[in-house]
Amino acid sequence: MDTSRRLAILVFSAVPAIVGGGIVYAIFGSLTPMWIYEALLLVTMGALVSR
Repeated sequence: MDTSRRLAILVFSAVPAIVGGGIVYAIFGSLTPMWIYEALLLVTMGALVSR
């Protein structure tokens, strides 16, 4: 996988991080579930980029 594709995946993951983090925070009303969501998203994107 070339560098431009890896960067595109990371940029594409910014939208779910911002929007999804807001949705998770609105549902649970706490920062802890939001940080768990962000950590899972970070691990998933890291696995996709490292392939």
